[in-house]
Amino acid sequence: MANTSDIKNGLCIDFNNSVCSIVSFQHVKPGKGNAFVRTKLKSFATGKIVDHTFPAGHKISVVRVERRKFQYLYKDDYAFHFMDNETYEQVALEEKMIDQPKFIKEGAEIEILFDAARETPLTIDLPQYVNLKVTYTEPGVQGNTATNATKPATTETGAEVRVPLFINEGDIIKVETKTGNYMERTKS
Repeated sequence: MANTSDIKNGLCIDFNNSVCSIVSFQHVKPGKGNAFVRTKLKSFATGKIVDHTFPAGHKISVVRVERRKFQYLYKDDYAFHFMDNETYEQVALEEKMIDQPKFIKEGAEIEILFDAARETPLTIDLPQYVNLKVTYTEPGVQGNTATNATKPATTETGAEVRVPLFINEGDIIKVETKTGNYMERTKS
């Protein structure tokens, strides 16, 4: 058992019979009264972020998680399917367990977080950036060069990203997975 002094971002705890990750926290020591820790917890089961305040010294139950590398295979009507390249074991995850499923490219290697005690998958850690091929975008009009002008572009995974006017079909772009923002055009 740990207590509130062990809280840090990314720590997984058992909260109300659900595994949650600490998104952010703040230790508060008011002038009057007892200290407390204000947290934002993300539930792996529902994907919702909940605010909760723990009194200082409160006991918390830490959940041991493991990161395992898997390869993305395909998506069907029910789930996303992944395979462990060492054991060839397959895992199916529902879309609600994935933060940004539109940026997962077929054949991509990703990390899945598992609850080590129960051997159940919790969520996926996508890489910070992905390179995607632009499959459709309107051509940029010459002379239409207002500052920071963007246009929509559809990528090979079906995600729609706002890109600068000089991006054309067939270009490879780097996209940040957390925000879905265009970063740069790449060569590969």
